[in-house]
Amino acid sequence: MVDSKGRDPSLLDSLIPVVVLIILLSMSVYLYGDGSSSGANQIALLLSGSVALLIGYKNGFKWREINKAIAQGVASIFGSLLIIMTVGSLIGILILSGTVPAMIYYGLQIVNPNIFYFT
Repeated sequence: MVDSKGRDPSLLDSLIPVVVLIILLSMSVYLYGDGSSSGANQIALLLSGSVALLIGYKNGFKWREINKAIAQGVASIFGSLLIIMTVGSLIGILILSGTVPAMIYYGLQIVNPNIFYFT
């Protein structure tokens, strides 16, 4: 997004939010372990997004321009996002209803260890 008021970010400007995200996620894993149930990973994403916002301000972009670019980015992936959310909810429903555990149980009953690789 290049506007007459804003300028393109330099390579350093582009790498700063990524480096901040890597550092914050590393600290999150170090302090809280592998699980993401504490919310520290989401806070790391929000903070690195805030750093990117500040860099956008530094380069001369206004909030209205940044907000428009965010909306365009979300709109471009909205179809894929709906598919991912639908598949995720379908998998959750199949697991909760017992379909997946039943398939695993009966599948293990059918599979013979002698022909495991073939099946």
